[in-house]
Amino acid sequence: MNSAGCCVLAGAAAASVGVTDPDAAPDHGNPLGDDGTGRRGGHRRATRAPIRWLTAAGITGVAAVLGIVLAVRSGAEPACAAALAAPPTGNTVHSGKATFYDSAGAGGNCSFPSAPADRLYVALGPSEYASAAACGGYLDVTGPKGRVRVVIMDQCPECAPGHIDLSREAFARIADPVQGVVPVSYRAVVNPPSSGPLTFRMKDGTSQWWFAVQVGNHGNPLRSVEAKGTGGGFRTAGRQNYNYWIVDGGLGAGPYSIRVTDVYGRQATATNIRLAPEQVQRSTVTMSGAAAPAAGARTPTPARSPSTRPTPSAAPTAAVSEPNEPASTVEALVEPPGAAPGC
Repeated sequence: MNSAGCCVLAGAAAASVGVTDPDAAPDHGNPLGDDGTGRRGGHRRATRAPIRWLTAAGITGVAAVLGIVLAVRSGAEPACAAALAAPPTGNTVHSGKATFYDSAGAGGNCSFPSAPADRLYVALGPSEYASAAACGGYLDVTGPKGRVRVVIMDQCPECAPGHIDLSREAFARIADPVQGVVPVSYRAVVNPPSSGPLTFRMKDGTSQWWFAVQVGNHGNPLRSVEAKGTGGGFRTAGRQNYNYWIVDGGLGAGPYSIRVTDVYGRQATATNIRLAPEQVQRSTVTMSGAAAPAAGARTPTPARSPSTRPTPSAAPTAAVSEPNEPASTVEALVEPPGAAPGC
């Protein structure tokens, strides 16, 4: 059964047997789905649909489908949901609504060390947060009073597609905060101006046996991260939904080379990254060193992944992509004609 069929059947089973979810998404007390303050939260009393009795002939088929529903409710992620989740990219304009909240200075579900200094950030619902695939990208959001640019920093678990949760400061740029919720349009910022070179932050607990790194200042959402130690080739890291990239089994004691590719195919490789957990290491490479996509070119969809003591070494260095550099430094991403983009 394909993923689309899974979704249809699961929905049909829920309708047939009157299945209701006692943990349904909260209704915040008004038709737009917020609590009137723009903050996330709120509860509702659970309601149950009447159960329709089944004929004996239909029990077997529906029981099988009901198993899918129960698996989903037990925590398994539907295949169709995984296939459809993706961050905003390209020039598509999205319409929806905005509320606001305060991260209290924390870096959100993207595990950033802190909120940005200008406090202009946004949280996206699960379908657009896409298990951290959106982290570090930017949106231009237009509301009743104007437009604001925000970095994607957090996930809003209860936000449906089209519902974005801005910081209070960002919301005030586009609307009066007393409104709490306003209609907006938003689009991805393609190749935003660089805020500095790529940064790398090893997760607490990283060692020669377990490699976990977070990449910063990449601008566009990332498609892949690869890394290697002092010996061997590059290994693909798996993205976690809290915005770290992990290589199980580790890569040795370092230093490391880390190759970063964004959703538009721009790529840069930093070298001499040290094993120094919790320290932000600044490289000398920026993603802006590669060419922007040609006008009218197909926009790839970002790929998804299922979300020791420090060793002294030399300062990080990096190889920046330039048109005439040798192949050992510049590793351009080339997709074969007709290749299907990642999820």
